[in-house]
Amino acid sequence: MTDEIRENLFRLQDAKYREFQIKLLPNIEPDSIIGVRTPDLRGYAKDLLKFGDLSAFLSELPHKYFDENQLHAFILSGMKVFDVCIAQVERFLPYVDNWATCDQMSPKIFRKNKIALLGHVKDWIHSDKTYTIRFGVGMLLEHFLDADFDVSYPEMVCQVRSQEYYVNMMRAWYFATALAKQYEAVLPFIHDGKLDAWTHNKAIQKALESYRITPEQKEYLRGLKIK
Repeated sequence: MTDEIRENLFRLQDAKYREFQIKLLPNIEPDSIIGVRTPDLRGYAKDLLKFGDLSAFLSELPHKYFDENQLHAFILSGMKVFDVCIAQVERFLPYVDNWATCDQMSPKIFRKNKIALLGHVKDWIHSDKTYTIRFGVGMLLEHFLDADFDVSYPEMVCQVRSQEYYVNMMRAWYFATALAKQYEAVLPFIHDGKLDAWTHNKAIQKALESYRITPEQKEYLRGLKIK
């Protein structure tokens, strides 16, 4: 099955898009990028899920091509049984090596299993792997900033300490989004300087770009930048 999937990915190749992706993913070996557009990958993943048993492809890790990782992420995103999905996510995360695969993996079934998901999130953000941490923070951003919000969640993100750009960028994005959705509860993390300086300033920068934050709030946040 893996060989057939790979052949189909090359049939879907877009040379111009490949050149664009190479520039967008500087930490990925160019020869590993086939250049399949995201809508085509999503569509192919949807077709494969109808096929049934994908265990051969999902178990063949690490994949050779970036596009295979993308396809893998979209397959997991479409799984309908939580226990099966979360087990596959746990198996795949150590092999995720770029922000695109990390951020585009978003299983819909997680929305209906938030209590169980939260236990995994707590483990992910304490990982020693860059994109596992990023994925965990991303899941807190996606699923726990609305009705399920609790102030302990930004505290979890605040406690993460990393020198990795892709971890801290996601932490900054989390706090910017949290300010837009839970301003009063999250503001103390910025006001009291609980974050490292880079993440603090980047979170403010992203918040200032948000249309969901009022002009008055933006003016106040500008004054909290660390110089």
